[in-house]
Amino acid sequence: MEDDMVEIPGFFICPISLQIMKDPVTAVTGITYDRDSIEHWLSTAEVVQCPVTKQPLTKSSDLTPNHTLRRLIQGWCVVNASYGVDRIPTPKAPINKSHVLKLLRNLKSTELYSISLDALHLLASENEMNRQCLSEAGVPGVMISLITKLSKESHTRDFMGLNQALRILHLIWQTIPQKKLIAEFKEMEEFIDSLLWILGIDSILQDDVIIEVQTRAITLLGMVMEISKTRVLETLNFEFFKRTVNVIRKRTSPQAIKAVIRMLTDVCPWGRNRMKIVEAGAVFELVELEINGVEKNVSELVFGLLAQLCSCADGRAQLIKHACGIAMVAKRMFKVSPGVDDRAVHILLLIGRFSATDEVVGEMLRVGAVAKLCMVLQVDYAPYLKKKAREILKLHANAWNNSPCMPIYIQTR
Repeated sequence: MEDDMVEIPGFFICPISLQIMKDPVTAVTGITYDRDSIEHWLSTAEVVQCPVTKQPLTKSSDLTPNHTLRRLIQGWCVVNASYGVDRIPTPKAPINKSHVLKLLRNLKSTELYSISLDALHLLASENEMNRQCLSEAGVPGVMISLITKLSKESHTRDFMGLNQALRILHLIWQTIPQKKLIAEFKEMEEFIDSLLWILGIDSILQDDVIIEVQTRAITLLGMVMEISKTRVLETLNFEFFKRTVNVIRKRTSPQAIKAVIRMLTDVCPWGRNRMKIVEAGAVFELVELEINGVEKNVSELVFGLLAQLCSCADGRAQLIKHACGIAMVAKRMFKVSPGVDDRAVHILLLIGRFSATDEVVGEMLRVGAVAKLCMVLQVDYAPYLKKKAREILKLHANAWNNSPCMPIYIQTR
């Protein structure tokens, strides 16, 4: 839309999304919103109230379709089509539970299996109200059972069906409270094994469908880990970490890599997970990933996880063992974000305190880590960060005294 050539009437705009309303509905407070926006607000807000009037509402508040306003918006869109304004389609009638249950029954039919999965995915992708209805009809549980079944019958290679089931589950879990959903399923550990099987599919099969399947599997695995009970988090086996770290190694997809790093960061503090992550080769893969160049937000995730892994001796040993480990940490300082600088200084402090052999101290000097620490003291950084940098420089001042990158004022202080 060419906003500079056409002015949108104010009462066409949803107070929540600030976009033209596609399906205007009026709450009991008299305020009109776009259906998707107000339904999402009602389902996720901690204090359920009208966003405009602040009057109390309930999650099941009646929303009355505003047909007159919708027709006005549609007419205005048609009149202004020459300015690039898209026409607002007439909203579909809301689905009912009986229709969803019929689709679920049809999954048992060989002829209707694919058609029913496609229909369920279409419904889940349309709006929040549909996803709520799918949830209430038990679709998440059926999708979990289907994914588990397909993973056990891997000889069938029904990756299209697997992909649709993962899509449907992901769409519902994005908008419906996860704790409530996952708590209902007692066989969640079996489902976790199914997702791990998907991640372990042979790399020879890396076509677009397999990449999408594995990306959705790791995203769902991260969602499960976020709300899993302590017992599950503390008893994750080595195979779990081997499969998830392998997603980084294979460079499955940018989305999958981010999801894996977030998930590993979340589960890192539990039980012996930190050691298992290191043993699975995560430190090496994170360094390689960063060397090859990644986006700013990925770098922040990488350094956040590396900082946790370097808090144990084996993690630091793996970083030092990598030919470019310390050099990568030093090189990325002052080039990405303050968050990366913070974690990089913390990593260097851990190495300087606990793993500083003569060879390591010499390498820190050669690759520019000492110079970067000196720069931290000279720029406008938080006092706690400067304190960390100063501590490292003091610890090994004798070894670095004769270096031209050590200013005299730092030595004397």
